[in-house]
Amino acid sequence: MNALEIKNLSKFYNGFTLDNLNLILPQGCIMGLIGENGAGKTTTIKLILDMINRDSGSIKIFGKDNKDNLKLTKEDIGVVLDEVGISECLTAKQVGKIMKYTFKNWDEQTFSEYLRKLSVPENKKFKEFSRGMKMKLGIAIALSHNAKLLILDEATSGLDPIVRDEVIDIFGEFTRDENHAVLISSHIVSDLEKICDYIAFLHKGKLLLCEEKDKLKEQYGIIRCTCDDLRNISPSAIIGKKESPYGVEAIVKRDKISTGMEISMIDIEQLFIFMAKEAK
Repeated sequence: MNALEIKNLSKFYNGFTLDNLNLILPQGCIMGLIGENGAGKTTTIKLILDMINRDSGSIKIFGKDNKDNLKLTKEDIGVVLDEVGISECLTAKQVGKIMKYTFKNWDEQTFSEYLRKLSVPENKKFKEFSRGMKMKLGIAIALSHNAKLLILDEATSGLDPIVRDEVIDIFGEFTRDENHAVLISSHIVSDLEKICDYIAFLHKGKLLLCEEKDKLKEQYGIIRCTCDDLRNISPSAIIGKKESPYGVEAIVKRDKISTGMEISMIDIEQLFIFMAKEAK
């Protein structure tokens, strides 16, 4: 069973449209949602969580429409949004006591362990937390009620590199259980490249690409050549290019390039930047 299935999903706003989005996230996998500000990442997440109404299309979570039996469905979802919505007067310890009555599967011991692991103070008021500390508390909550699907909107934002690395490891451990899955959006593409099995590129409300990360690296590469050399390459092989006085740098489909030309490895951030520029 897939953890998440999105088919032909659209949402219309004045000046922005999330246009006919299709995504499938299998269980046991992590999908990274990449896109610039305003690409539609947060809109997609809010639609999945039924925080806003879709205009067309369908969303299934573990095979059920996200609007059906919503209370039960949300028990299975751990959520960290860009803004962690907790009353400023509460301490982490008090939050744990409240969550015991919010989630039927709340695990107080697990919550305490994550607070310790992420160095979140139990008795400090939320209003005194840094942004990074707020995100860590949100992550601890999401992981403490036996959720099967984590939905994370910029969850590593505001964390220092060492803590980000620890959190990424935690997400990786979470999906060792084949019944679990993670959807995570981030503008820190290097984080997603470390942990994701699938990468989805959103640009101005349109899905440019959704593919297994390893396949992306197998399918695409980067060449550096002269303008004359580039003209000898089939246009269908070129995803994007950047010209300078010193030559051309181009993203290409490996299987459409002749064997005599050197093709370098490409990272996910490079691929997204080139594809987004070409889509403009």
